[in-house]
Amino acid sequence: MGELAKLKAEGRIRNIGVSNFNAQQIGRAAKVAPIISLQPPYSLVATEIEDSILPFAKHLHIGAIVYSPMASGLLSGAMTRERIAALPDDDWRKWSANFREPSLSRNLRLVETLRAIGQRYNVTPGAVAIAWTLRNPAVTGAIVGVRRAQQVDGVIGAAGVDLDTNDLLEIEQTMALRAA
Repeated sequence: MGELAKLKAEGRIRNIGVSNFNAQQIGRAAKVAPIISLQPPYSLVATEIEDSILPFAKHLHIGAIVYSPMASGLLSGAMTRERIAALPDDDWRKWSANFREPSLSRNLRLVETLRAIGQRYNVTPGAVAIAWTLRNPAVTGAIVGVRRAQQVDGVIGAAGVDLDTNDLLEIEQTMALRAA
Protein backbone atom coordinates (compact mmCIF):
# COMPACT_ATOMS: atom_id res chain seq x y z
CA MET A 1 0.00 0.00 0.00
CA GLY A 2 2.91 2.28 0.68
CA GLU A 3 4.18 1.85 -2.87
CA LEU A 4 0.71 2.41 -4.30
CA ALA A 5 0.33 5.56 -2.19
CA LYS A 6 3.69 6.76 -3.53
CA LEU A 7 2.63 6.10 -7.14
CA LYS A 8 -0.62 8.00 -6.53
CA ALA A 9 1.24 10.95 -4.99
CA GLU A 10 3.55 11.01 -8.03
CA GLY A 11 0.51 11.08 -10.33
CA ARG A 12 1.44 7.77 -11.93
CA ILE A 13 -1.86 6.17 -10.93
CA ARG A 14 -5.20 7.86 -10.36
CA ASN A 15 -6.74 5.59 -7.73
CA ILE A 16 -6.13 2.53 -5.61
CA GLY A 17 -8.33 -0.54 -5.57
CA VAL A 18 -8.00 -3.86 -3.81
CA SER A 19 -9.24 -7.36 -4.49
CA ASN A 20 -10.24 -10.13 -2.09
CA PHE A 21 -9.41 -8.08 1.03
CA ASN A 22 -11.26 -8.79 4.26
CA ALA A 23 -12.54 -5.95 6.45
CA GLN A 24 -9.41 -5.93 8.62
CA GLN A 25 -7.14 -5.70 5.57
CA ILE A 26 -9.27 -2.92 4.09
CA GLY A 27 -9.05 -1.00 7.36
CA ARG A 28 -5.27 -1.33 7.55
CA ALA A 29 -4.80 -0.40 3.90
CA ALA A 30 -7.13 2.60 4.15
CA LYS A 31 -4.93 4.02 6.91
CA VAL A 32 -2.04 4.13 4.43
CA ALA A 33 -3.90 5.51 1.39
CA PRO A 34 -7.47 6.05 0.24
CA ILE A 35 -9.04 3.01 -1.42
CA ILE A 36 -11.73 3.68 -3.97
CA SER A 37 -12.70 0.17 -5.01
CA LEU A 38 -12.91 -3.35 -3.69
CA GLN A 39 -13.32 -6.46 -5.81
CA PRO A 40 -14.72 -9.42 -3.81
CA PRO A 41 -16.52 -12.58 -4.98
CA TYR A 42 -20.26 -12.39 -4.33
CA SER A 43 -23.17 -14.53 -5.42
CA LEU A 44 -26.13 -16.40 -4.04
CA VAL A 45 -23.77 -19.27 -3.19
CA ALA A 46 -21.00 -17.03 -1.80
CA THR A 47 -22.65 -14.56 0.55
CA GLU A 48 -19.93 -14.40 3.21
CA ILE A 49 -19.10 -10.75 2.47
CA GLU A 50 -22.58 -9.50 3.40
CA ASP A 51 -21.99 -9.32 7.14
CA SER A 52 -18.68 -7.50 7.38
CA ILE A 53 -16.91 -6.64 4.14
CA LEU A 54 -19.76 -4.97 2.23
CA PRO A 55 -21.01 -2.87 5.18
CA PHE A 56 -17.43 -1.84 6.01
CA ALA A 57 -16.72 -0.85 2.40
CA LYS A 58 -19.98 1.11 2.25
CA HIS A 59 -19.12 2.89 5.51
CA LEU A 60 -15.76 3.94 4.05
CA HIS A 61 -17.39 4.94 0.71
CA ILE A 62 -15.42 2.28 -1.15
CA GLY A 63 -17.07 1.03 -4.32
CA ALA A 64 -17.64 -2.72 -4.33
CA ILE A 65 -17.39 -4.24 -7.77
CA VAL A 66 -18.28 -7.86 -7.15
CA TYR A 67 -17.15 -10.73 -9.33
CA SER A 68 -18.56 -14.13 -10.14
CA PRO A 69 -22.22 -13.21 -9.50
CA MET A 70 -23.25 -16.33 -11.44
CA ALA A 71 -20.91 -18.52 -9.36
CA SER A 72 -18.64 -19.53 -12.24
CA GLY A 73 -21.61 -20.43 -14.42
CA LEU A 74 -23.45 -22.49 -11.81
CA LEU A 75 -26.30 -19.94 -11.58
CA SER A 76 -26.38 -19.13 -15.29
CA GLY A 77 -29.12 -21.61 -16.03
CA ALA A 78 -26.91 -23.44 -18.50
CA MET A 79 -25.34 -25.87 -16.02
CA THR A 80 -26.86 -29.31 -15.74
CA ARG A 81 -25.73 -32.47 -13.99
CA GLU A 82 -24.70 -33.85 -17.36
CA ARG A 83 -22.71 -30.78 -18.31
CA ILE A 84 -20.93 -30.76 -14.95
CA ALA A 85 -20.16 -34.49 -15.24
CA ALA A 86 -18.68 -33.85 -18.70
CA LEU A 87 -16.34 -31.10 -17.48
CA PRO A 88 -12.71 -32.02 -18.08
CA ASP A 89 -10.80 -33.28 -15.05
CA ASP A 90 -8.61 -30.15 -15.09
CA ASP A 91 -11.64 -27.85 -14.73
CA TRP A 92 -11.62 -26.80 -11.06
CA ARG A 93 -15.43 -26.61 -11.02
CA LYS A 94 -15.67 -30.38 -11.37
CA TRP A 95 -14.09 -30.70 -7.92
CA SER A 96 -15.69 -27.64 -6.26
CA ALA A 97 -18.15 -28.33 -3.43
CA ASN A 98 -20.81 -26.17 -5.12
CA PHE A 99 -20.68 -28.38 -8.20
CA ARG A 100 -20.80 -31.66 -6.24
CA GLU A 101 -23.36 -33.37 -4.04
CA PRO A 102 -24.96 -32.60 -1.71
CA SER A 103 -24.60 -28.92 -2.65
CA LEU A 104 -25.23 -29.50 -6.35
CA SER A 105 -28.87 -30.59 -5.88
CA ARG A 106 -29.57 -27.61 -3.64
CA ASN A 107 -27.85 -25.23 -6.07
CA LEU A 108 -29.79 -26.59 -9.05
CA ARG A 109 -33.03 -26.07 -7.09
CA LEU A 110 -31.93 -22.47 -6.57
CA VAL A 111 -31.38 -22.13 -10.33
CA GLU A 112 -34.95 -23.33 -10.92
CA THR A 113 -36.19 -20.58 -8.59
CA LEU A 114 -34.09 -18.05 -10.51
CA ARG A 115 -35.51 -19.45 -13.77
CA ALA A 116 -39.11 -18.98 -12.53
CA ILE A 117 -38.39 -15.41 -11.44
CA GLY A 118 -36.56 -14.75 -14.70
CA GLN A 119 -39.59 -15.85 -16.71
CA ARG A 120 -41.60 -13.08 -15.06
CA TYR A 121 -39.02 -10.52 -16.23
CA ASN A 122 -38.21 -12.24 -19.53
CA VAL A 123 -34.57 -12.78 -18.50
CA THR A 124 -32.33 -15.76 -17.80
CA PRO A 125 -31.60 -17.27 -14.38
CA GLY A 126 -28.11 -15.75 -14.71
CA ALA A 127 -29.56 -12.27 -15.14
CA VAL A 128 -31.63 -12.78 -11.97
CA ALA A 129 -28.51 -13.95 -10.09
CA ILE A 130 -26.66 -10.81 -11.21
CA ALA A 131 -29.65 -8.59 -10.33
CA TRP A 132 -29.69 -10.16 -6.87
CA THR A 133 -26.10 -9.01 -6.25
CA LEU A 134 -26.85 -5.54 -7.62
CA ARG A 135 -29.82 -5.10 -5.27
CA ASN A 136 -27.40 -4.77 -2.35
CA PRO A 137 -26.87 -1.02 -1.72
CA ALA A 138 -23.18 -1.63 -0.96
CA VAL A 139 -22.59 -3.10 -4.43
CA THR A 140 -21.51 -0.61 -7.08
CA GLY A 141 -21.32 -3.04 -9.99
CA ALA A 142 -20.74 -6.63 -11.00
CA ILE A 143 -18.07 -8.18 -13.17
CA VAL A 144 -19.71 -10.78 -15.36
CA GLY A 145 -17.58 -13.24 -17.25
CA VAL A 146 -18.69 -14.81 -20.50
CA ARG A 147 -16.79 -17.15 -22.77
CA ARG A 148 -18.74 -16.49 -25.96
CA ALA A 149 -20.29 -13.31 -27.35
CA GLN A 150 -23.75 -14.93 -27.49
CA GLN A 151 -23.71 -15.35 -23.71
CA VAL A 152 -23.89 -11.58 -23.31
CA ASP A 153 -27.45 -11.63 -24.64
CA GLY A 154 -28.55 -13.76 -21.69
CA VAL A 155 -27.30 -11.37 -19.03
CA ILE A 156 -27.29 -7.91 -20.62
CA GLY A 157 -30.63 -7.00 -19.04
CA ALA A 158 -29.60 -7.84 -15.47
CA ALA A 159 -29.05 -4.23 -14.41
CA GLY A 160 -32.61 -3.43 -15.46
CA VAL A 161 -34.18 -6.17 -13.34
CA ASP A 162 -35.61 -4.66 -10.18
CA LEU A 163 -36.38 -7.65 -7.99
CA ASP A 164 -39.42 -7.01 -5.83
CA THR A 165 -40.07 -8.12 -2.26
CA ASN A 166 -41.83 -11.30 -3.39
CA ASP A 167 -38.92 -12.24 -5.65
CA LEU A 168 -36.44 -11.73 -2.82
CA LEU A 169 -38.63 -13.72 -0.43
CA GLU A 170 -38.84 -16.58 -2.93
CA ILE A 171 -35.04 -16.57 -3.28
CA GLU A 172 -34.60 -16.41 0.51
CA GLN A 173 -36.95 -19.35 1.01
CA THR A 174 -35.01 -21.41 -1.52
CA MET A 175 -31.76 -20.36 0.16
CA ALA A 176 -33.12 -21.49 3.53
CA LEU A 177 -33.90 -24.89 2.03
CA ARG A 178 -30.45 -24.90 0.45
CA ALA A 179 -28.84 -24.35 3.86
CA ALA A 180 -30.92 -27.07 5.54
